[in-house]
Amino acid sequence: MPARLPSWAWVSGLTVGAIAGVVVLTVQADRGPHPTAAVSRQPNPSASAEASPAPKAPTPVPDGSGTGRRVVYSLGEKRVWLVDASDASRRTFTVWPGTVSPDPGAYTVGTRTEGATTGSDGVRIEQIVYFALQDGVSVAFSHAVDGSSPPPPAEGAKTGGIRLHEADGEAVWTFATAGTKVTVVP
Repeated sequence: MPARLPSWAWVSGLTVGAIAGVVVLTVQADRGPHPTAAVSRQPNPSASAEASPAPKAPTPVPDGSGTGRRVVYSLGEKRVWLVDASDASRRTFTVWPGTVSPDPGAYTVGTRTEGATTGSDGVRIEQIVYFALQDGVSVAFSHAVDGSSPPPPAEGAKTGGIRLHEADGEAVWTFATAGTKVTVVP
């Protein structure tokens, strides 16, 4: 009489076989065509051309924001532009404004603080670029040391920090040296 295999051997054999099958299917799938997300349900104007998404146009620098090398801050768009001397936007990004905003107009970067400190909202911030004083509150660009977005301000709190993502904060720190123009637009 032939020896009987224990049940654990059968289960182990089936498991190894299943894993091998999954590996083979994975390798085959990786070599095959990869689906792409549909961009539009409208018919393609050219039967031979493949539909592709149009590149998103960069957000233009607001009209009336001045000329030359400057930082432009739009209160309504919650967006900043770093504009070079030829009036070309070198970088643009969204921001989290504080509860106190500067009036529209022209400002100049004054003091800058590189080291970490605690912001008016209690968050550790660094690379602070001060450019305005509004209602007794300093208004400045900065980013959180830990890279987080700012918490909602406490009821009635006056915060002048315009928070940036960390990479954007580093770009502003490099670009907006003392004396750099800052234009605030509505």
